Amino acid sequence: MMIKCTFADVFRPDERASAFIYDAFIVICGSLLVALSAQIRIYLPFSPVPITAQTFTVLILGALLGSRRGGLTMLAYLAEGALGLPVFAAGIGIPVFIGPTGGFLVGFIFAAILVGKLAEMGWDRHVLTTLAAMVFGDVVLLSFGFAWLAILTNIRTAFLAGVYPFIIGDILKVALAAAVLPAGWKLLEKLNSKI
Repeated sequence: MMIKCTFADVFRPDERASAFIYDAFIVICGSLLVALSAQIRIYLPFSPVPITAQTFTVLILGALLGSRRGGLTMLAYLAEGALGLPVFAAGIGIPVFIGPTGGFLVGFIFAAILVGKLAEMGWDRHVLTTLAAMVFGDVVLLSFGFAWLAILTNIRTAFLAGVYPFIIGDILKVALAAAVLPAGWKLLEKLNSKI
């Protein structure tokens, strides 16, 4: 039986300096993966929020990296965007934070931390608990996006532009994560038993 940890913990070196380099490397790589997933986008004529692959990426990274590294990954991503790097789906630089997607960006941090914490507790080992963890993370992410859009517009517009169009896609992303993560753990356990 494997100790409760994340995928990133399985491969983390024991030596302190190596572990620090490993953590920094996966945080930077994770932030670049979030940036890459922002480039996969579909603009909707009735919403200022594009459909992207970021929700899936944020939730998966939270589960793979854990709460601390997952949160740091999202902070690194937001810092890259704040510095003017073209990593956001809806613009460049600090103005994006006060625009319609700003709430979603902040939600990335909290969603990754929550899913990461649940993964650290072993929720990513079974389909149903992985599904629950991903749903909770997605609800957190959408809640931040909805709340900020509601401040900028109104509750009805925020729901129609920032939540409703994403429900079906998010269900598919959550289901994919619920299928992939437990399968990954089963594979790791098989490989570990042969070592």
